[in-house]
Amino acid sequence: MRLSVHTFVSLDGVMQGPGGVQEDPSHGFVRGGWLVPHSGEGQLEPVAGWFGKAEAILLGRTTFQMMRRYWSTVTDPDNVVATALNHVRKYVVSSTLTDDEAAWGTTTVLRGDDVVGQVRRLKEQPGGELQVHGSWQLVRTLHDAGLVDVYRVIQFPVVVGDGKRLFADGAAPASYRVAESQVMNGGSGAVALTLQQTTFATAEAGEFVVRDGRESIR
Repeated sequence: MRLSVHTFVSLDGVMQGPGGVQEDPSHGFVRGGWLVPHSGEGQLEPVAGWFGKAEAILLGRTTFQMMRRYWSTVTDPDNVVATALNHVRKYVVSSTLTDDEAAWGTTTVLRGDDVVGQVRRLKEQPGGELQVHGSWQLVRTLHDAGLVDVYRVIQFPVVVGDGKRLFADGAAPASYRVAESQVMNGGSGAVALTLQQTTFATAEAGEFVVRDGRESIR
């Protein structure tokens, strides 16, 4: 399976608590819900398509508990996100959740110290996409291990100022190509990007120079 990461980010890279004040108040975060004023018609259009590609879903404990609390109550059969989350095979990374506490459709708890090894083995299984949604700490672990094949992000034109960032200081360098891009309808300026990794553990670089009075690149 191909591992893909999906998240909403602010202009300054914050991915924490976009959907509500109490969604993720960890570390004293008080600016939750920053996405909501920008979530009018068309602004989240790509999300249903994201979930439509999911073979399995991989979540960190905090995101799993938040999503289960909300999405398990959405019973509308036409809601693609709820249908996927309630019925697609799920994995949650946690050293504390019991099987009973993780009961939500078909869910397996990944325990132990070797999270990277367990995810590698999941990726080796045949199928479509193993999708991660939110799950800040898990995403960082998988990114630094070079396991993320695709990032799908929607970036909103708002500066949050603090909070958990998608790529905080010290993230492993990598380069990507933009496979898809779309400016959302509705005038908010949100941009949806699909980014496919091209190199890992190095960031492509060059230099602007002047030769014979002309600017060039080397």
